[in-house]
Formats: sequence, structure tokens, C-alpha cells
Amino acid sequence: MHHASRRKVFARLSLSAALLIAAALPIATVAAAPPAPDHGVVSAADPRAAAAGAEILRAGGSATDAAIATMLALGVVEPQSSGLGGGGFLLTGSADGQVDSFDGREAAPKAADSHWFFRDGRPLDHGAAVPGGRSVGVPGNLALAALAHARHGRLPWARLFTPAIRLARDGYAITPRLNASLALFKGVAGLDPAGRALWFDADGAPLPVGTVVKNPALAQILQRIAEKGPRAFYSGANADAIAHHVTTSPINPAPMTIADIGAYQARALPPVCAPYRTWKVCSMGPPSAGGIIVLQVLGMLDRFDIRTLGPASPVAWHLMAEAERLAFADRDRFVADPGFVSVPVKGLLDPAYIAARSALISEGRTLPQADPGAPAGASDTYALAAPIEEHGTTHFVAVDAHGDVASYTSTIENGFGSGLIVNGYVLNNELTDFNIDPDRDGKPTANRVEGGKRPRSSMSPVVVYDSAGHIRLVAGAAGGATIPVQVIRVLIGTLDWGLDARAAIAQGVVMPIPDGIAVEAGTALEPMIPALTALGHGHVIALPLRLKANAIERTAEGWRGAADPRSEGASVSP
Repeated sequence: MHHASRRKVFARLSLSAALLIAAALPIATVAAAPPAPDHGVVSAADPRAAAAGAEILRAGGSATDAAIATMLALGVVEPQSSGLGGGGFLLTGSADGQVDSFDGREAAPKAADSHWFFRDGRPLDHGAAVPGGRSVGVPGNLALAALAHARHGRLPWARLFTPAIRLARDGYAITPRLNASLALFKGVAGLDPAGRALWFDADGAPLPVGTVVKNPALAQILQRIAEKGPRAFYSGANADAIAHHVTTSPINPAPMTIADIGAYQARALPPVCAPYRTWKVCSMGPPSAGGIIVLQVLGMLDRFDIRTLGPASPVAWHLMAEAERLAFADRDRFVADPGFVSVPVKGLLDPAYIAARSALISEGRTLPQADPGAPAGASDTYALAAPIEEHGTTHFVAVDAHGDVASYTSTIENGFGSGLIVNGYVLNNELTDFNIDPDRDGKPTANRVEGGKRPRSSMSPVVVYDSAGHIRLVAGAAGGATIPVQVIRVLIGTLDWGLDARAAIAQGVVMPIPDGIAVEAGTALEPMIPALTALGHGHVIALPLRLKANAIERTAEGWRGAADPRSEGASVSP
């Protein structure tokens, strides 16, 4: 993609973000819960979903139980961002230091090949590839939930579904953010007759804020899965319905089979962990690139006195942006589904490699070009790919009475995913997170489409331990390619600058874009544009960014949750 085209893509995303943020008034006046020393806390992008998780904690559930209940409830009340038709990544951390990670990323059908998104011999534009069946991956959220529950659950499986079933059956009120999303993504949200019936009036206008929506079809499938387990989703009538909707879609139909759906398995994968100053930071490994980006950036920043520079210093934000540019370059060349590509994780996180990358960064100037490095174990098989246009998602965190935590990022990708709806839930458009154009400069890209492969992600759930082995922070974010950048500024804010988690989340972000960097408009960072330009960032623009983060931190008084003040999120204690 040419530079001018990339800039147009980013500008288009930013306009969409601006419209969403302008309409997204909070529905709860409290976004940070007081410390909860004994019973735990849940933080999510919607207070009703956070309350669902807190209900499970109150019943004696684990943090993983609460996170699963929150995921299910978000699929009801925040259908534009996640749900049964999507997937995600879950990171769990125990009070005694055990960290596990679970991959529920969606998978391409077996029939998919590198030209999956080609028409008449040419790759589709991203916008043309999103709606309909071709962008749908086999959903992974239910398989992830079942695997994690088997490892870390305390309550019976069926109990986790009670809050979501109640919300779907009895109804939920449309919030300002959902209303704004319906207006913004009207073409996709109203693509399926089921979507038009759920969220639009007879004239095709989004239902107004406060309208109570009931979703009996979703309540019924949730009840079946609660009673029969995940097989009720991956086989039988529900699997038939998914395959039928994808293969007969009025837009971009694609061959997905019942066998594709029945073959899906969530994976327990090793987390990626690395030291940052006195802390141990853990996150998700491939097929997510987010954890590697976060750990690489922290490692590159370790030699700089970020703490003394402080949040008001343009140099501090310049250093973050430079490290992110280098990490993003590595991502675009090396990271993809490890089931198909040999990802040099050890080499990318090797302290000597990161130190060499850090040595490229200067406090007083900008790198003319951020190229991928040559980590140990890397192959020269794959080309550096163009950045991918990414969108939605939701994140939520939980801590239980035992001090165990869960950090879960869930997504259907675009606002309202593919627009296809099965049994009241939205099917994802996750396959557009692959490189639509599979090759570059005569070489294949690592993140090209292949049958059964899982697309690369930016999702970055994190758990942070202090030097005594106690959990200090659990966090994550939503917002496509902004996710690792958001998480990095939360970690720097809390660990280096001594901010509480909510204040760290409320900070703006500086993030790399093609040919420059973007700063979040309307934040304390916008006045830094002249200083950042003077440091050599030739193209520095202020943009309204679609950000949404959640965290829980351990304080002297106990656990305290934090939600993004930009969102409708909230933290709820049992």
C-alpha cells in the first residue's frame, strides 16, 4: 500500500473513532471501584457485564469463572465488540506466581488459501472484504472458556451463564456507545435481517438510547450451551447454522463446513514473560503479537530514565514511540500463527537483541526508518508486510478472593463483525486480520491466509508481578492496533510514574503511523506536537483515537479496579 493510501486508511479509521467517542457518554458515574481487600473485583467495558462477573465472584467463583461470565454478558450488551461468534486470548495469574495463557483465536476454514480475499485476480480492499461470509473465522470464545474453566474454574459451568441468559431474556437498554456504533456501522449491523430486527426501527434507524432490547434467540443458545457444554456450539444445529450463513451469505459467500467448526480447539500456550526494572511482566504470545510488542518496548526503554523524565516530557513519549516503531517492524515481518510459521519468540525477546535494538534509539533524534531486526532463529523466508487495518474488541479483568487474576481480551474484530448473525450473536470478521495480499517483494508474508490458520492479533492482556512475587497489576485494552500502545502507557504510568491505574489509563497515547506518529487529540499530549516534530518526527498529527482499557491494581488497602473514562466501563466488587 502506498504511503498516501495508508494515510487515508488511518484518517478513515480516525473519523470513525471520533464519531464513536463523541457519542459515547458514560452510563455510570463511577469508573474506579474502591479497594476491595477480601472479595475481589471485576472491571469491564460495560457495568452490566462487570456486575455479571461480580455476581460470580460473590457465589464463590474464581477469577477465571468471573471472566467467562463477563465475556458472555458482554456478548449480550456490547454486541458490536465481542460475543459467542468471536474469539480471544486469556491470561491467568495465580497468587503463587503461576501464569497460563489460552488461545481462542478464530481459525480459517480448511478451504482457505493465500488468495482467499482475491477477486478477478486482485486483492480486495479491506472494507470490501469485511462484510459477509469470507471474513468469518471459526469462533473460539466458547472453546477457550471451556479449556480455561477446566483448568481454573470453581463453579459449575452452567452457573457462569446465568447473568448473560438473564440479560438476553429480560432485555438490556441501548447505551450511547451502542447507539453510536449502530449509526457508524449501520451497513454491517443491518446487513442481516436478524440485526435489523434487533437494533433498528421500521424505518431503518438505530433504536434510540434507553430502548430495551430482548434477544430470545441468544438466551436460548446460551441456555443450551450451559446445559450441554461447548459441544452445543460446535456441533448440531448451531454449527449447521454457522456453516449455512457463511456459505450462503448474500455478500462474499465462502466455503465453511460443519467439519471446520467441529474441528476447532482452543490451545493452552506458553505465556511470554520478561523483566522490566524490578517487575516481571507477562503477556500473550503468538498468534498475538501484542505481548511481544509490549515486552520488546519495555526492554528497549529499560536503559532510559523514564521515571525522571515524567509524563509531561515530550522526550519520554518520543522514546516510547521510537521503541514501538521498531517493535511493530519486527511484528510485521516475523509474527504469525506458530502452528504454521516458526516465530522466533526467544530471539525477539532475547535481552541482547533488545539491547541492540534499544541502541538505535536516541533521546535527541528520530530514526529515519524503523526496519525489522535479525533476531536469532529468524528465517529470511518472509517479507515485511504492510500494516493491517484493525478495529474493535473489548477487554476485561477480574481478581478473586484468593488473589488469582484473569485478563481476557475478546473480539469480533470490526464493529458488528461480518454482519452475519446466528442464533442472536454476531459472527466475526477476524480473517481480515490476515494479510489480504499474501506476498510482498516476491516473498510470502508470515501472516498470509492458510486453511486452519489463525490470524495475527494485537491483543495484549498483561499480568505484572512485583519483586516479592505479588501481583501488582492486571490490565489490557481494546482498539485494534492501538492495543499494545495503550497497555504500554498504562504500564509506564503505573510502574514508572506512580500513577494509579485509572489515571494511567486516562493518559493519552502516542503511536506510530505510516510516515510518522499520531498523538491522541484533546489530551495533554497534543501540545507536545511541536516538540515531537523538533525531535525529527516529520509527520505528527493529532487524532481522536478509539481507546478502551481496563485494569485492576493491588494497593496497600486492597484490590482496586479501573475503567477507561473514555468508555462506559466500570469496576464492580462483589
